[in-house]
Amino acid sequence: MSSNVNSNDFIVIKAIEDGVNVIGLTRGTDTRFHHSEKLDKGEVMIAQFTEHTSAIKIRGKAVIQTSHGEIEADGRK
Repeated sequence: MSSNVNSNDFIVIKAIEDGVNVIGLTRGTDTRFHHSEKLDKGEVMIAQFTEHTSAIKIRGKAVIQTSHGEIEADGRK
């Protein structure tokens, strides 16, 4: 894997309800949680994949916008 895995791509996450969790997952042989944020209704977070972040997990009702389109996480359990 290249050491330059940073990307200009980013995602926008807008919470539709209180308590939306945004969790960053690490790169490498063992995928682990490395960062988490909790968003309340109406809050927006802009996230980017980096040399440390290979995936982002979102729990709760939120709208996620990417360069590939928009998707809504419904937050159902």
